[in-house]
Amino acid sequence: MLKVIFYLKSEKVDKNGECSIFARITYKTNRVSLSTGKTISKERWIYTNNLRNLLRLEKEKILKNYLELYRLNVEKKFNHLFNIDPEVSLEMLKAELTGKSKIQTSKTTINEVVQRHNKFFKRKVDAGERSAASLQKYKRSGELLTAFMKKHYTVEDMPVSEISNSFVYNLEEYLKYESSFKGQVGIKNNSVVKYMKMYKTACNYCIRMDLFVRNPFDAYDGKLSVKDAVFLTQQELKLIEEKPIFMERLQKVRDIFLFCCYTGYAPVDALNLTPANLFEDNDANLWIMTNRTKTAIRENVPVLPPAMAVIEKYKNKQTGLLPQISNQKMNAYLKEIADICEINKHLTWYVSRHTFATTVTLGNGVRLEHVSAMMGHTNIKQTQHYAKVLDVNIMEDMEKLKLKYK
Repeated sequence: MLKVIFYLKSEKVDKNGECSIFARITYKTNRVSLSTGKTISKERWIYTNNLRNLLRLEKEKILKNYLELYRLNVEKKFNHLFNIDPEVSLEMLKAELTGKSKIQTSKTTINEVVQRHNKFFKRKVDAGERSAASLQKYKRSGELLTAFMKKHYTVEDMPVSEISNSFVYNLEEYLKYESSFKGQVGIKNNSVVKYMKMYKTACNYCIRMDLFVRNPFDAYDGKLSVKDAVFLTQQELKLIEEKPIFMERLQKVRDIFLFCCYTGYAPVDALNLTPANLFEDNDANLWIMTNRTKTAIRENVPVLPPAMAVIEKYKNKQTGLLPQISNQKMNAYLKEIADICEINKHLTWYVSRHTFATTVTLGNGVRLEHVSAMMGHTNIKQTQHYAKVLDVNIMEDMEKLKLKYK
């Protein structure tokens, strides 16, 4: 909690016999002091109990009001900085109050911000805490930002302190309608929102490094468009399991896909699994335990019989639990499997994760919060994007209601 206490610096007396009033600001275990720019005699300060008593002199009434406004300004500035970064330092607050804020003097450019954050993010990737694919997206965001500044401002870089709200929303418009990549012009809304969040994240990182104090991307309020996630029904899942497939490459792809359908692991996490991730609990139940590469959140999943069958099939045939395959080949071969099984859906590797959330777990009565934990989500809201409320669940609840009305 922030505390502001006013005190008299009595060791120095001016020509009018008055001493300077200082403010001592305390937050957690840290404190700073700075002059309020006001003075009062030591005798009147003591007599009025630090201006707390009922005041009769107009000068002292005005002084008290000034100090109250000063306190409110300190709290207001602190709350503003806290909203930007909860780890706000009192030195940063002092700089803001005295007009020496780094936001006014910092020459850090936006490209430097992105590069510095990406260098930090790469260390997390090297440590296995985040995925290389995420780093690639951050690098791509930097390239898009430079292209935007070249086109709209005829510069390759600019100081963060000069980035205005119009810059932020012009950037959004550029990404949506003007940017080009591999012959395609424009980026869809959800990808644009994610890029804008990347810029905000990079700025927040540099704020924590005390390079500046205001994040220009705080002004951005774009929202993700909620789309229906593609998943397999129980009938479609069974069809893929039982369909005779004689090509070895498609058999391997089907096995990997089914393993993910029954464990919920994302592609990158599934391929990183090794026998060291298998654990047996006190009741002899087998679990897969690991952290999500994308977020480093724990996701522990009990091994269901179909997943166990895949593990046993490829046991001791490679380093990991599953054969290695690229995401590109996996998705290409899944299209062939969809054609063979006559499933009219855009089948990708990630459909298996949606299927686990929806058909395998929720469809069989597993509670939403348990599904969320197994998928390594930080909140239920994330899980609701993947996990559809199936008609069968609604009908089961309505059957109970019908019995009551009978």
